[in-house]
Amino acid sequence: MAAVSLRLGDLVWGKLGRYPPWPGKIVNPPKDLKKPRGKKCFFVKFFGTEDHAWIKVEQLKPYHPHKEEMIKINKGKRFQQAVDAVEEFLRKTKGKDQASSHNSTEEKNRHNSSEERGKQSAGEEKRKASLSEGKVKKGTGEGKKRVSSVSSERGSKSPLKRAQDQSPRKRGRPPKDEKDLTIPESSTLKRVMTGTVAGFKWPPSVSEPVKDSDPHFHHFLLSQTEKPAVCYQAITKKLKVCEEETGSTSIQAADSTAVNGSITPTDKKIGFLGLGLMGSGIVSNLLKMGHTVTVWNRTAEKCDLFIQEGARLGRTPAEVVSTCDITFACVSDPKAAKDLVLGPSGVLQGIRPGKCYVDMSTVDADTVTELAQVIVSRGGRFLEAPVSGNQQLSNDGMLVILAAGDRGLYEDCSSCFQAMGKTSFFLGEVGNAAKMMLIVNMVQGSFMATIAEGLTLAQVTGQSQQTLLDILNQGQLASIFLDQKCQNILQGNFKPDFYLKYIQKDLRLAIALGDSVNHPTPMAAAANEVYKRAKALDQSDNDMSAVYRAYIH
Repeated sequence: MAAVSLRLGDLVWGKLGRYPPWPGKIVNPPKDLKKPRGKKCFFVKFFGTEDHAWIKVEQLKPYHPHKEEMIKINKGKRFQQAVDAVEEFLRKTKGKDQASSHNSTEEKNRHNSSEERGKQSAGEEKRKASLSEGKVKKGTGEGKKRVSSVSSERGSKSPLKRAQDQSPRKRGRPPKDEKDLTIPESSTLKRVMTGTVAGFKWPPSVSEPVKDSDPHFHHFLLSQTEKPAVCYQAITKKLKVCEEETGSTSIQAADSTAVNGSITPTDKKIGFLGLGLMGSGIVSNLLKMGHTVTVWNRTAEKCDLFIQEGARLGRTPAEVVSTCDITFACVSDPKAAKDLVLGPSGVLQGIRPGKCYVDMSTVDADTVTELAQVIVSRGGRFLEAPVSGNQQLSNDGMLVILAAGDRGLYEDCSSCFQAMGKTSFFLGEVGNAAKMMLIVNMVQGSFMATIAEGLTLAQVTGQSQQTLLDILNQGQLASIFLDQKCQNILQGNFKPDFYLKYIQKDLRLAIALGDSVNHPTPMAAAANEVYKRAKALDQSDNDMSAVYRAYIH
């Protein structure tokens, strides 16, 4: 099949991360958003979403030739809304083109007509002028008066003036919103123009007090008090740092595709321990972005793929830590996190002054505080950085990272966080990130249990589960999480994207966190019991959406 030539303004189908092929338009990127190095790509804004990205040309297909094919394989409501938005955009564009063409023709005809009338008027005036000159000879005063009168008439009714008077008023001028058709105009897409696009901050205005700004990946303090931010010295030439009284920080980016093309990897040697669902995607993105990575996993076979991609192999956690500047770890639970650090040939044995350890596991605050203390006691530096997301988001480099501990180490990890995530928050002292992560997963786990409960209630009362999903997707609860998990249930596909056993572990730890401060968590406690039942039904290693099976058995 011959390659199809694409250009600015073309409508296309593009593959973006977790989405199926999605309709979009090739547009000009923000002026300071650099194109990724390597293969040819276009900047695409996607209809019906807030996503935009650099997409490789081989992942793009022209819209019209593939429209029927894509509609057949994608049936979701959000997809249909996106297609409807494209068609609405095409109708409006076609209507404006027709109106512009009609007005242009009418303008030309009127202009020609005006010129013709102007020529006729000019001839008539010349004839009158010659008659007046003949009469001047009979009487100087009268002649002067009449010539003056004619001259006055000629001045006020010159051919050019009359042509202007008779020319049509300004017609056919496009409305203001037609000047730039780069952004789709359908109501479904107004968020693309006015909303925050997947966390992307467009180039700052002149009034913003920014010293250094990376247009792809912004670094600033998270507002929790709604007080104005005060910028302070940028930590690197690639980052913009702003400070607020809360002390929280976030690093944000539009999307990993747009961001990763401009990452300058740290020259520090990176170690990574734990190649599970999340760790595998993280390491893959670190390698893609040019970091030097040494890996270790309890099951050594999992390292083979990354060795082929350029990673180095560490024989033990202690060896990885001793040979690397910054070592990340991502394991399953508090026990695994402690064993990794304190066990035989563990992390602690490789720690010496200046060595850095970043624990990305989701554990309780007591565990992470204990680990921080033993690392620092050996002269090491410690940062906790649990991640919010799932396997797909990890693979796409779109995780949300919650960090706390050594602020300088957080800044040293900047290029790594850019490679693995779309957003990173610095939350202060050790333990804060663990607490926040448990709260986030408590909300997510409880929501998942409620979704399963609603779908089963619909079924037993004779209602269509698909219709329930369609209704939810049209309301305020609409989200990718809701749609994906409901689709899992409707299709009976529980391939793990986030293990059920881990969300139950996080609920248990969140409930304990509430108990430690005497705060009730009855909703989480109820959800936890449902997940425990699902585990008893042998669903531990399935996706969290398999909690649905606890309601039907």
